[in-house]
Amino acid sequence: MLRVTAEAPPVKVGAPDALQRLAGSLRAGLREASDGLRPDARALLPGLVVGDTSRVPPDLDDAFRATDLTHLLAVSGSNLTIVLALLIGPPHLASRAERRGLAPRLGLSLRGTAVIGGALALAFVVVCRPDPSVLRAAACGLITLLAIGTGRRRSLLPALAAAVLLLVLYDPWLARSYGFLLSVLATGALLLLAPRWSAALQRRRVPPRLAEVIAAAAAAQAVCAPVVAVLAARVGLVAVPCNLLAELAVAPATVLGFAALAAAAVVPPVAQALAWCAGWPAEWIAGVARTGAALPGAEFAWPGGWVGGLALAAAMVVLVPVGRRVLRRPWLCVLCALAVILAVCRPAPFTRVLTGWPPPGWRAVVCDVGQGDGLVLAAGDGTALVVDTGPEPHAMDRCLTDLGIRRIPLLVLTHFHADHVDGLPGALRGRSVGAIETTTLQEPPGQAQFVRNTAAAARVPIVRATPGERRHLGPLTWEVLWPPAPPALPGPSDPIGPRDSTNPTEPHGSTKATDLRGSASATEPHGSTDLYDPTGFAYSHRQEPGPGGPYDSGSSGSPGSPSGTDPLDGPNDASVTLLVRTGGLTILLLGDLEPPAQRGLFAAHPELGGVDVLKVAHHGSAYQDPPLIHRLAPRLALISCGADNPYGHPAPRTIAALRAQGARVLRTDTDGAIAILGTEAGLSATVTGHRVKVRLADGPRTRARTHPGARRAEVRTAGNRRSRSRTRPVDNRQPSRPRRQPRCQPRRQPGRRRRRTTRSMRRCLSRPRCPPGGRRSGSNGRTEGGEPLNQDL
Repeated sequence: MLRVTAEAPPVKVGAPDALQRLAGSLRAGLREASDGLRPDARALLPGLVVGDTSRVPPDLDDAFRATDLTHLLAVSGSNLTIVLALLIGPPHLASRAERRGLAPRLGLSLRGTAVIGGALALAFVVVCRPDPSVLRAAACGLITLLAIGTGRRRSLLPALAAAVLLLVLYDPWLARSYGFLLSVLATGALLLLAPRWSAALQRRRVPPRLAEVIAAAAAAQAVCAPVVAVLAARVGLVAVPCNLLAELAVAPATVLGFAALAAAAVVPPVAQALAWCAGWPAEWIAGVARTGAALPGAEFAWPGGWVGGLALAAAMVVLVPVGRRVLRRPWLCVLCALAVILAVCRPAPFTRVLTGWPPPGWRAVVCDVGQGDGLVLAAGDGTALVVDTGPEPHAMDRCLTDLGIRRIPLLVLTHFHADHVDGLPGALRGRSVGAIETTTLQEPPGQAQFVRNTAAAARVPIVRATPGERRHLGPLTWEVLWPPAPPALPGPSDPIGPRDSTNPTEPHGSTKATDLRGSASATEPHGSTDLYDPTGFAYSHRQEPGPGGPYDSGSSGSPGSPSGTDPLDGPNDASVTLLVRTGGLTILLLGDLEPPAQRGLFAAHPELGGVDVLKVAHHGSAYQDPPLIHRLAPRLALISCGADNPYGHPAPRTIAALRAQGARVLRTDTDGAIAILGTEAGLSATVTGHRVKVRLADGPRTRARTHPGARRAEVRTAGNRRSRSRTRPVDNRQPSRPRRQPRCQPRRQPGRRRRRTTRSMRRCLSRPRCPPGGRRSGSNGRTEGGEPLNQDL
């Protein structure tokens, strides 16, 4: 036994008594009996029976929260009601001569039934631990059993009130417990609202049992939703149907689970057989939770705190009378049901028409995945190249679903930090994935192993990125610029398996749909390919160094390092860096490169010039290399970070440095998901946070090594009609830029600066530009007298 105080660490004050040791052995026996079950059943069965959630994985816990099924994991009155129903039968028949259950078959009197039921309730508290919901359920059950034993008229509502009063007097801190509050509210709703709503449904020819279940789920959801909004700032739309479907399996799983619990200490083989039988309904409940949580509209954001809770309570007060009138008109019921189905399923054409997202013709989207990275590059109808998956599977899955992505020929994980790879299960869920490409540095080891296990479970091969690797997919072409080739790539211990001698990029014996085919001549260092796999994804030849052990961060002398020493100081500096071209736009994805690796990238690729779009390294942290930003001079800078993150991302000085180079900065923590659109005629972006469209350039332009300075942007409301849109400046505080001459002449000294108007900015954007020290570029887009931009992608 431990004594916990706020001022000191926990202190052991004594050993558990015999009763507590017995309860602990029973719980351990249930865990051992369920060890041989499938993963979800193994994790869920102890939680359903005794509230032991130690085995529940985070993704399953998130699914239960999204579908409002967490009350099944918090042992409460439903569990005790099922146990007592075996003894006394239905509660409304417990005190009558025609009562059911085991008590009349065993010849027990009412008083004997009450005594045995009380003993079961106390044992229930000991085994399941005295949590607030367990205490409330036991107190209500004991008061009800006392009424049965004394022959008095039972009234469950006074029993609930008496139980709450006694428990709060015994432990005043229960008054501040949200779990206790939710338990009391749900029980009160079942006693007050559910019978009336059930009767109303039965009057409309709904079967009695179905009416009772629907009324109970709807009543509990209506009174508990405001409290959930206070805690989680969300509202679930699938709670009622998921509770209805899960209710079918709750009673069998609970009864068989308690039977396995009782038999575990006496006959372990019998306990294992009972646990195996209980595993089937437990699997059903887990499947309901996962399926409901995977729906795009399973939940939506709602203001948190007490203000949001009171607002939702007021909305419920208004909706209940409205719903009563809707039930009187069948056609309105059908329309409301269709509206709910559309809101939950969110088919892509419907959401695009209603919300304007995703915008037609999008080239790339930075998903709003919180504090992490997740980027999608369009490669055709329902097909995309995905770079990183963010920290949450649900957020990444929702982003890909909103974009209508069903096929991912290649998924690139820049490095193995959790904020880039933990969302991998969400990207794989329900989609055809050809291969996963990772960096060469297998650190952190735990996250690298997580990626390998997840890929193996989905039967997706893993390949490693090498510098100079060039590939194309539909309208996309890209090149791997970083990290440099390690001194030795994996040999026999390579987790992706031995290489086929006929194709060094293909695992031996691979028969997957993403058959990696292609060849290159000896005179072409990067190679080319004309062969396509069944998914339409073309792989070019990659150079493979000789065999050796796995790449270790402690190795030195990596080829490609400008100084001859290892430039990879940790996983961030080993981020896979991609230069992508799509629709005439150039996009550079820097991963989480730190300044040393950024300088190494600069030195290893001196031909690298200006880009249209830059995914800023490391979520816009303060650690950036100014010469690289100056060389890239992006027109649009994208920062993926979470709102109110503890790291201070993005750093103000990083934003200031980007704006000083003329970049328009967009960030997911304030703007939401960001979609990039445009062709050679112009570049634009649409964001979801404020529903605005940022237009950056108009008219044709000639691609050179650098891009123009600051420019005034236009903002239009996305998703609305053109006639309703209005134009206004985006950021009047953005520093103005020195006036540029239309031809390649020495720049005017920045002594006097003046603001440009949008019209003059458009005139400037439509003219060809030159790099510093170079002459005017020709019509082919190459620079005369300077380094040519790599046009071979």
